Amino acid sequence: MARTWNRETPARWDADKASILGTSPEGVFDTHWAAGDLIPGDWWRVEEDGRTVGYGWLDVTWGYAPVLLAVAPDMRGRGVGSWILDKLSDEAHSRGLAYMFNQIPAAHPQPDQLGAWLRARGFEPSQSDGMLLRRRVPSK
Repeated sequence: MARTWNRETPARWDADKASILGTSPEGVFDTHWAAGDLIPGDWWRVEEDGRTVGYGWLDVTWGYAPVLLAVAPDMRGRGVGSWILDKLSDEAHSRGLAYMFNQIPAAHPQPDQLGAWLRARGFEPSQSDGMLLRRRVPSK
């Protein structure tokens, strides 16, 4: 298994993003883009043996790094999501940021399961705004 982390500069909406992010219920990811549109934030494409299997997204907001990740449905449960989070943590740290955060969208079909998955990977619930925060932990 050869897994790679590929920064997309500039990031554009394409068929691979649509096939992975577009499989989620409406409202989970912003998927209103047309093919070829520039999309905001920093994007990385995860490939395994030449096939796109996931995406990581990071933005910088007031000293924190909001992050999102998406994994191809047939690749879930194989460590790709955890690997993406570790890579996003490294990217946040390289920008001098100490925290990453995620807010589970109301439209997510399994918010409790996703929250438990994020907490198992070092995210802690914020008491005031429903966000999950993770202090940067060095990847292995």
